[in-house]
Amino acid sequence: MRTYESIFIVHQDVVGDDQTAIIDKYKTILTDQGADVLKVDNWGVRTLAYPVKKQTKGCYVLVIFEAAATVIAEYERRMRIDEKVIKFQTVILEGGYVAPPVVEAAPEEVATEATEGATEATEGATEAVETSETAEVTDTPEATEEVVKPTAATEADAEEKTEEA
Repeated sequence: MRTYESIFIVHQDVVGDDQTAIIDKYKTILTDQGADVLKVDNWGVRTLAYPVKKQTKGCYVLVIFEAAATVIAEYERRMRIDEKVIKFQTVILEGGYVAPPVVEAAPEEVATEATEGATEATEGATEAVETSETAEVTDTPEATEEVVKPTAATEADAEEKTEEA
């Protein structure tokens, strides 16, 4: 069996339970013929790149499944007949489909990580305030020269001036 990806566009006026019914209808068409549905993703209503059957918007649905080649013929035949499906396309995924790993942290771990990050940020802010309060402020030229570091451009200008003199 090969892995296929199918995207079909449902008429924008079909919403709610009707839209869910159409998606379930095509899932059952695939499963009745022995296909394994790996993923069904409803992308929602989007603007089409160009008008199709006098429609400018449609609901995109992505279906990824593993099936034999004979299943595709029946699946696409039923889509051609259905007036609610504006457009569809089915392609073979050469590398197959690899589902992204689902990583779920326990709610307690997420809460402790968030509080630890907030505590570290608060500690860093208090250290910055303490160091700014203890720093001495002087208006002497020597103090400002030590603090301000010249950039490469200002160093090059300074060398040119010394060479000219």
